[in-house]
Amino acid sequence: MNIELFLPVIFLLVIAIFITFFLLTKMNDKAKKRIFIFIPIVLLLAFAMTYIPHSVVSMEPNKVSKITIFDGNTGYDIEITDEDQIDHIITNLNAVTFQKGKSSFGYMGYSFRTTIYNQKRKRLKDFIINSNDTIRYKGFFYTDKAQSIDYDYIKDLISEKIKSETN
Repeated sequence: MNIELFLPVIFLLVIAIFITFFLLTKMNDKAKKRIFIFIPIVLLLAFAMTYIPHSVVSMEPNKVSKITIFDGNTGYDIEITDEDQIDHIITNLNAVTFQKGKSSFGYMGYSFRTTIYNQKRKRLKDFIINSNDTIRYKGFFYTDKAQSIDYDYIKDLISEKIKSETN
């Protein structure tokens, strides 16, 4: 399990605990009760805001040097460096709005494990494309209601590689 997924939550909890203990030492009983009600509400609202639909990928295609995709169905991987292909994939993913769903913890298997790199070959984004409407990102499933992920385009790129290697 990747601890990086939980670092923001742990950080917020530590801050909340620190603020609570600091404030409790300086307050009367009535104020303490308000704090015990206020802090959980703020934490709940902060967590709920993560479920607002948003874009997972938002970058300029010309800032991307390559995209690597591993096909979990076939075991083949592809490294995409062609500017037109990068532009197509990044532009498509930029246009998709995702709704955060259930936790992906414990789920096995996937279609396309995708990694996007910048011009300095540094990883910008890692996620898994499961279908034309679902990705896995930072421990959660995200769904696109419009089913606008160009899954078939990526599938065709992998198929072309398989054909070229078997001929």
